[in-house]
Amino acid sequence: MNGNHYDIIIIGSGMGGGALAYALRESGAKILLLERGDFLPREPQNWQVDAVFGQNRYKPAEHWIDASSGSAFKPGVHYYVGGNTKVYGAALPRFRVEDFDAIEHEGGSAPAWPISYADLEPYYNIAEQLFFVHGRAGDDPSEPPRTRPYPFPEVPHEPYVAALIEKLRAQGLQPYCLPMTVDLRAGGRCIRCKTCDGFPCKARAKGDAEICLLRPAIERGNVELWTNTVARRIMTGASGKRATAVEVRRGGETLTLSAGRIVVACGAVNSAILLLRSANSNHPEGLGNSSGLLGRNYMMHNNTALTAVAPFKINPTVFQKTTAVNDYYFGDDDFKWPMGNIQALGKLQAGMLSAAKPYLPKPLLRAMANRSMDWWVMSEDLPDKENRVFPGAGGEVKVQWKRNNLVAHQQLIRRAIRMMRRAGYSFVFSETLGIETNSHQCGTARFGEDPATSVLDPFCRSHDVENLYVMDSSFFPSSTAMNPALTICAQALRVADHLLGAPPLQSELAL
Repeated sequence: MNGNHYDIIIIGSGMGGGALAYALRESGAKILLLERGDFLPREPQNWQVDAVFGQNRYKPAEHWIDASSGSAFKPGVHYYVGGNTKVYGAALPRFRVEDFDAIEHEGGSAPAWPISYADLEPYYNIAEQLFFVHGRAGDDPSEPPRTRPYPFPEVPHEPYVAALIEKLRAQGLQPYCLPMTVDLRAGGRCIRCKTCDGFPCKARAKGDAEICLLRPAIERGNVELWTNTVARRIMTGASGKRATAVEVRRGGETLTLSAGRIVVACGAVNSAILLLRSANSNHPEGLGNSSGLLGRNYMMHNNTALTAVAPFKINPTVFQKTTAVNDYYFGDDDFKWPMGNIQALGKLQAGMLSAAKPYLPKPLLRAMANRSMDWWVMSEDLPDKENRVFPGAGGEVKVQWKRNNLVAHQQLIRRAIRMMRRAGYSFVFSETLGIETNSHQCGTARFGEDPATSVLDPFCRSHDVENLYVMDSSFFPSSTAMNPALTICAQALRVADHLLGAPPLQSELAL
């Protein structure tokens, strides 16, 4: 040991790690937060389409391997303080009540969670307050009950989107205001630009983990942040029942940092990879992997980008991501199985199309982008033990993933296309995304009551290693069909209260 000892080491500064550090910032514990990247720079390229989408300026210079084909792909991950929240679309919905129950799908089953919506509801309230969520209750036919209103009013629809919403309502649909974390408070920083969804926010107006969680946490003297620090493995004591230290690489030097508790929050893929790489004589199949499920049940949603074009009507919208449709979330009269969520994307720009379709003429792409309304169609990806992540012989990340529940997703795509054609859009194009579109990755260390069928307990503690926690979307038993970030934050706040030994809502006292 080199004398570096902490009460808690948190590996990863995204939504889960950031929320835990924030909630424990006044606990008196000496906390070290490790981030493999650095602070994302504020620079002109933050808002340049070619830099972000064409050059992939903010993605890491690494490739993962599709284990089925052997081909390499560039993953949709970002290694910065704040993690993937630095470039996410800022949508923060709650999961539905039914998402926590066992649900039968056309393509298989989604298991029940070991906690209920009621367990997380108080923490959803706190998370929405921390992230100044703008929303409006009452429009979404599938929305869960709330004990508090949204902290701030919904993001207003621009005229073009408002007119489209009326056309959707005329079809009997119930579009609703998408809950968003953009700073439209009095004196807020948001300027409602086109460069929000998928871009870093140069104005610091998007509620991300750095702005809302980490900066307030670091202001407290007991939370220390190390950037450009890569965790290589976690070590245990002789019995294997307790994690004792983290081996890291920092500034060309290898260090060993000891801790009373260790929290892994690297994202569902990298957390599983770190724990698998930490195998030792007591844990030969990976740290905390007596169930054999570590790295398995990898999920990332079935995702399709849908672009509807009205050739004779310009779409002047600047901030487009304000609405969504959940009428088909649990099925309809013609398809009784759950289908999923349809939500508006940030306004498509020609440079985004050029990056994705470089072989098409730029004038055509520009004309399409100027006349399009853009949607993200998202269906549940069901857990499958054979869908997994694991380290390759050379240390590379390998992902084995076969799409499932595709019939339901195709049904949802058809309804989205029909919805837009009925609204007057002559041309509707869709593209189903593949293994590289993994911003909603989850499930690699599912939580549960039974150590034989889960990796973590209901408070995200390893069943096998008594002071080891995993605090990111790895714990999800199912992927649902909603954006995962708010649920990660809510569970982290709940886990923090458990660690503090406090009654529920104690963490709210720090708001």
